[in-house]
Amino acid sequence: MNKSVRLNKVTRQKKLLTLLREDPFMTDEDLSEHFKVSIQTIRLDRLELAIPELRQRIKNVAEKNYEKVRSIVGTEIVGELVDLDLGVSGISILETTPEMAFSKTSIVRGHHIFSQAESLAMAVIDAEVALTGVSNIKYLSPVSAGDKLVAKAEVMRVRGNNHFVHVKIYVNQVQVFRGKFILVIIKSK
Repeated sequence: MNKSVRLNKVTRQKKLLTLLREDPFMTDEDLSEHFKVSIQTIRLDRLELAIPELRQRIKNVAEKNYEKVRSIVGTEIVGELVDLDLGVSGISILETTPEMAFSKTSIVRGHHIFSQAESLAMAVIDAEVALTGVSNIKYLSPVSAGDKLVAKAEVMRVRGNNHFVHVKIYVNQVQVFRGKFILVIIKSK
């Protein structure tokens, strides 16, 4: 009987590894629901398998992506850069805080949201130096302090030294912002 419990644990841990390779951003709560076990069991499994907690997994993925960025310094990106296919697409995550919001309403100030979108648009293009030439933005709904912003950028087309990048930002899979950027590549002297 003890052997079957151990086998289940081994099987669960193998599946846990596979699942986190596919989606490193699953929370312990998500994993607990998926495997129908307690959060403590998931934490013990992660400990045994030397899998870091979510925050560290995000940081590890982000560090690999920062090395690919050419147009700005990685530390200038607002949020954690979690996926980057240079010249094609990228994803960043920003955990909002009360300091980013108006104290009276707890609504995040627009410049933080715009900064995440613009810096992701800059990061995704394959160029040494670029500037935002044009931006057309729309705030679709308010963002509250504590919300996690997931920004997705896609290079739509390149015409000469102009890169057309669309960025959409989501909170809980609901779009809250969209931006269309024309980034102008500056030729180095």
